[in-house]
Amino acid sequence: MDASRRADSPPELRPDTASTSYGHSWDSASLTPFKLTQGRAPVAPTDLVIDQALATRAHVGLGARLTVQSTQSPRTYTITGIAAPGAGGRLNQQTSLFFSTAEAARLAARPGQVAAIGVTPEIGTNQAQLAAALRKALAGSSAQVSMGEARGPVEFLDAAGARVKLVSLGGAIGGTALLVALLVVVGTFALSIQQRHRELALLRAIAATPRQMRRLISREALIVGAVAGVLGSLAGLPLGAWLHGRFVEMGAVPATLERAVSVFPMAAAVAATLLAAWGASRISARRISRIRPAEAMAEASVERHPARGRIIVGLVVLTAGAVLVAVLSALRTEASSTPVTFLSVVILSAAVALLGPVVVRAAAVLLSGPLGVSGPGGRLATANLRGNAARMAAAATPLALLIGMTCTVLFVQPTLGDAARAQTRDGIRADWVLAAQGPGVPDEAARRVRALPGVAAATEIVHSTVRVGLDKYAAQGVTPGGLARTWNPDVTSGSIERFSTDNATEARSAAVSQLAADQLGLHPGSRLRLTLGDGTPATLTVAAVYARGLGFGDITLPHDLLARHMDNPLASAVLISLDQSGPSVTHSELASSVREFPGISVLTRSSADGIQADKQQSNAEVNYLAMGLVLAFTAIAVVNTLAMSVSERVREFAMLRLAGATRRQVLRMLRAEALAVLLIAAVLGSGISLAVLTAFSIGMTGSAAPTVVPLGYATVVGVAALLALGATAVPGRIALKPRPVEVATARQ
Repeated sequence: MDASRRADSPPELRPDTASTSYGHSWDSASLTPFKLTQGRAPVAPTDLVIDQALATRAHVGLGARLTVQSTQSPRTYTITGIAAPGAGGRLNQQTSLFFSTAEAARLAARPGQVAAIGVTPEIGTNQAQLAAALRKALAGSSAQVSMGEARGPVEFLDAAGARVKLVSLGGAIGGTALLVALLVVVGTFALSIQQRHRELALLRAIAATPRQMRRLISREALIVGAVAGVLGSLAGLPLGAWLHGRFVEMGAVPATLERAVSVFPMAAAVAATLLAAWGASRISARRISRIRPAEAMAEASVERHPARGRIIVGLVVLTAGAVLVAVLSALRTEASSTPVTFLSVVILSAAVALLGPVVVRAAAVLLSGPLGVSGPGGRLATANLRGNAARMAAAATPLALLIGMTCTVLFVQPTLGDAARAQTRDGIRADWVLAAQGPGVPDEAARRVRALPGVAAATEIVHSTVRVGLDKYAAQGVTPGGLARTWNPDVTSGSIERFSTDNATEARSAAVSQLAADQLGLHPGSRLRLTLGDGTPATLTVAAVYARGLGFGDITLPHDLLARHMDNPLASAVLISLDQSGPSVTHSELASSVREFPGISVLTRSSADGIQADKQQSNAEVNYLAMGLVLAFTAIAVVNTLAMSVSERVREFAMLRLAGATRRQVLRMLRAEALAVLLIAAVLGSGISLAVLTAFSIGMTGSAAPTVVPLGYATVVGVAALLALGATAVPGRIALKPRPVEVATARQ
């Protein structure tokens, strides 16, 4: 049986030797691959066996003394043995520490309970039959029987939760990426078909049927999609390994959740690529396949106004986007609002793609004045904006999507983080804060601080999640004594004093945020039935409802109740309030009282706010990394679309030069067009992002003022400008290399 608790690396180890450490009872060693290679098994409470990898990294051996910070107070142990996996194996996921049976039970702090029971079958026993017999014997209890690979989650509980989180993240990002890919590929195919309009018109003129046209374009798309899907799937293997490593480094997933490589995700990626390519080709080929042959030849030489059906569909999609934004403003949980946020950007960008030609023509009217004063190049650019609105719209759409999606990704977390930090900052009344760099602040450290003369209250805080029905809520546990002196959650009904009084006795009460109260129909005096982190049910009376749920979580419980049912019961922080009428307590006195606890520091209230900002930044980095892949794809699409748009205009450039335009004037025209397209895309993308962020801020924070970092916004637009100018200038220079006479006299 494993009565273990995670322990942080001791202070004697160098930072490069530290790793996640798991403590076990030596009795459970028979269930592991570890065998003693040196010394003896632990017997006394201060005996310790460590694994060979730790001994090598820390340069320690038998007889060395090692300080371990567990979920109890730090304690110094003597190394009596060194163990290693048998048959030359090694354990990558953890550093293992083995304690005596009595010491492991003390550290676990759950008398009479064990985390797991290992069953070793006799030789020749049918394991499936044994598992069935065990399930029958344990019927009516909460115990579960696991065998084979299913034993992994029993040992590594954090890996099971991380797997669900990773699947949810992958589903959200994958769905967004597929929609973005479909939108971008539709635009690319539409531009490609527009460039081949004359060729396709000739096919219609020689009696090719609409069905034959659609099949031709669809098959071309499927061939391209198949090649792209296979190459992309192969490229995804090293990219997936890199992403997994980055997620582990960020702490988003534990190292115990190993990366699995399978052919099924690759097959799904190829299928999704084929589906996107086929759908994009069908949408793009719809017009050219339906028009009459004579009309096809006419449209090949002159761009016509967008079809009425396209405008109607665009308005419908725009209305759908507006509805999504309205729905987003009513969502008050991050889990529900995040996918809707990115979906809203994609839907509104799709509306821009459909209505693009109309928008470009309207913008050309507004920009004709500024472009006209820039000379012949600017006037030519204005004429192209009016006469080739579809081509310009195809270039502006991915740019608008890039700017809108990037701004949304960058500013969602700051909007949420700033509101949470503001609530935390306004809600903490403490004079000092104890914070830990390791697993947390032990109870003993808080007790020593409370014993200091001049300390009026010391509130320990632990964080976890609880379940009410099928919904999860962020919860915190606080010590009730003197709570009103250290914490002000902005109570809207009930009182914190009642919470403190009830929990100082046998009566159990809770405080809930206004969001939780609205969702669950609670008010002071209501009964709250919930399930704690380890599955234990609990029923409490609501004592107070507060407004600052974003900064302090949706449910506040007594510290001892929540901590008893957590894997790590150490406090994440201790809020210290001083007695202004008593003796003054200095920073050095507080630091001296907790000096023997490794990794604990005494911070001012403002410094503690910085720690929360660092944690939120870490969470934001995960989103940045995941959505960065979508943004990278969009950036590639921007470059590709602009390059395609310019490269098809070789004959146009030759005619301009034969008409008297110089090479420099043509390049100036291209720059003016690129800047005009950039301006249109920046206005549209910024407008989309602002609308979505404002709705997100209203729903999550109650304020219509999202956080926008000026430098970040300027960087986004600057990068978009570099992409637009670069993707226009390079193909433009290449297109101007042939002699104009040769291009003009060549067959089309």
